[in-house]
Amino acid sequence: MNVQLLDLACGALLLTAVLILWRRELAVIIRVFALQGVALAALVAVLAAGEGAPELWGVAAGILVLRAGVLPWLLRRALARGGAAARETRPLVNVAASLLTAAVLTLLAYAVSPPLVALAPSPATQAIPVGMTVVLIGFFVLVTRRRALSQLVGFLLLDNGITAVGFLTTTSVGLLVEAGISLDVLLAVLVLQILTTRIRETFGDTDLDELRELHD
Repeated sequence: MNVQLLDLACGALLLTAVLILWRRELAVIIRVFALQGVALAALVAVLAAGEGAPELWGVAAGILVLRAGVLPWLLRRALARGGAAARETRPLVNVAASLLTAAVLTLLAYAVSPPLVALAPSPATQAIPVGMTVVLIGFFVLVTRRRALSQLVGFLLLDNGITAVGFLTTTSVGLLVEAGISLDVLLAVLVLQILTTRIRETFGDTDLDELRELHD
């Protein structure tokens, strides 16, 4: 296995997660999410080359199409329908505090990962903390953003992290299993996109605080 390429893919995965946390422009966030899909596909491709597993090449291609192509396209469609709501203007946590939190989450991931790494020490499992960091950052985005589309990106970010941890832990995940997971994610995104569209058509916005005010 080419350790340098693995480290590069993991570094790109982590960097894109931090960039999603940092930026507020939804169009930029979607582009960065697409780049993360490329990084995740590259990570699986490196594992496929190292393990000599042909089915993993198919999984890598599927991830590239779905997470760097189809899902960002759906997000861009939802954004285009949103009109002026193209920016996360009032997150619950400001940018500086968010980046500080990302650093703390990274340290936390590296602190809790050693037991998983110790189960099967290898270059792949050494990168498990990166996947766990992406999971934690995705959850943080999910709970601190106000726009429905931003929260959807957080959900997808969390899923990318879980997928990365799964492949780094065991490369024997079959194509059918990954295809089933990806179809579940795609279905969830389609449902959430429909709900977002309905909310916008009914209330004129997808800012969750404004919707709460309407309820009150």
